[in-house]
Amino acid sequence: MNKIKANGIDVNYRVDGSEKAPVVMFSNSLMSNYEMWDCTLPAFSKYRVLRYDTRGHGGTQVTPAPYSIELLAQDAAELIKSLGVGPVHFVGLSMGGMIGQYLGANYPELIRSLSLCDTASEMPPRHLWAERLEIAKTQGIAGLVDGTIKRWFNKGFVESKPEEIAKVKAMIIGTPLEGYTGCASAVRDMSQTTMLLKIKAPTLIVTGRQDPACTIDQAMVLHKVIEHSKFSIIENAAHLANIEQPEQFNKLVGEFIDSLSTKS
Repeated sequence: MNKIKANGIDVNYRVDGSEKAPVVMFSNSLMSNYEMWDCTLPAFSKYRVLRYDTRGHGGTQVTPAPYSIELLAQDAAELIKSLGVGPVHFVGLSMGGMIGQYLGANYPELIRSLSLCDTASEMPPRHLWAERLEIAKTQGIAGLVDGTIKRWFNKGFVESKPEEIAKVKAMIIGTPLEGYTGCASAVRDMSQTTMLLKIKAPTLIVTGRQDPACTIDQAMVLHKVIEHSKFSIIENAAHLANIEQPEQFNKLVGEFIDSLSTKS
């Protein structure tokens, strides 16, 4: 584990690749950690890859809930500054994509490009989050596992890839309750659609065809509001498209970032 103080907390991170290469930074979903990008890492060997755990997740410090997307984005911004690696190609999935939206709008000097994956700018309805937070409070994180797996992956993938599902379940169960509560509150309270107008960095929006958590309609909002953005759908994928369809995901995001690196 590598840890660094950023925005007043200890942030757990990992860097792979040449120090001379452009930096691609990956940001995890709710109830996961930077290991969710293990199947993505090999496709970006030509880059310097920075992965980190969001506040309250993995090895990053847990602080009292609730959090906000603004706070989580400040953590990411301070990490980039502390490591001296900006501007970065930022790739975020779900909550990571929400953090990316805020960074793109408010820290443009730190962002070379955005890949916003299986994410949204608002996450209604509020009662849905109340139910999940109540389950977490009364049953612990383990009470959320089955419902989360059903949202994150298509049934066929769950049945055919038990080893991958076991890894994901371990990440979910390993999430501290306070960290989940803090980040879930941030996602629940987020309202960023108007803010998207401020994003000027090259942006790719990617979503799984069967994603029930952040739908194609929600992804289309991002595409319509973010100027000159590109939009792609990954077939036969639900919410964690990078794990369910790694080849499609890596090709789309990799080619997007490659095209920008060639220009620069």
